[in-house]
Amino acid sequence: MTDYREILRLSSLGLNRSQIADSIGASRTTVIGVLQRASALSLDWQTAESLSDRELSEQLYPPSDGKPTYKMPDFDYIHKEMSKPGVTQQLLWYEYCDKCRDAGEIPYQLTQFKLYYREHLAKTKATM
Repeated sequence: MTDYREILRLSSLGLNRSQIADSIGASRTTVIGVLQRASALSLDWQTAESLSDRELSEQLYPPSDGKPTYKMPDFDYIHKEMSKPGVTQQLLWYEYCDKCRDAGEIPYQLTQFKLYYREHLAKTKATM
C-alpha cells in the first residue's frame, strides 16, 4: 500500500516527485496522482499528520459504490417509434445515447439496449 503520509511529508520538505518516488519505492505517476489529489482537497502535511492512515486514504480516495447506474430507455416510446418506416433499433439507440449524455447519465451499450427491448416486448406483447 502506498504511504500517502510519507509522500506529503517528503513533498513538504521540498523533494521533487522523482526523489519522492525513489525514496518510498513507488512510481512517479503514483506520487503525482497523490499530490494532485491532496492539492485539490487542500490537504497538506500538517493536516495529514493528525489523521490516521485509514482516514487519510479515505479522504484522498473515497470509497465508491463500485457499480455505475445506467439509464433505462423508455421502451414505450421506442416501440411506438419502431412502427415508423425507416426507423431501426440502432437509430433509436443513438438517440437514446445522445439524450443520456446530455442529461449526464450513462447509457446502455447497443447489445444491452436490444436485449432489454426484447424482454420488454416479451412481457408486453400479447399474442394468441
